[in-house]
Amino acid sequence: MPYNRFYAFLFKRWWLTFVLMGVSFLLFGLVSLDLVRTLNANFEFLTAHGLDAVREGGLRQLLGLVVSGYAAASFYVIFKLCEKVLVDRMSLDKSKGTDS
Repeated sequence: MPYNRFYAFLFKRWWLTFVLMGVSFLLFGLVSLDLVRTLNANFEFLTAHGLDAVREGGLRQLLGLVVSGYAAASFYVIFKLCEKVLVDRMSLDKSKGTDS
């Protein structure tokens, strides 16, 4: 199965993959921390106060929360890619050059 150039780059540099995996894990945690509760509070604010909530920036806050959700998902995907690269690298049989 052919992989893209980013996968090949990470596969050759396992130490960088490990660092990137740790950073993406931390960023995922920071971005997604309390995201669901804040999103729920924003929906309640918008539904309870209607147009006044929109004037006070409720929609702008909602947009920021949605962007934070997508950022968290992106960091999670990066984490999973790094995990796959490291597992593939560890399972490679060095003597044969194939998977064990």
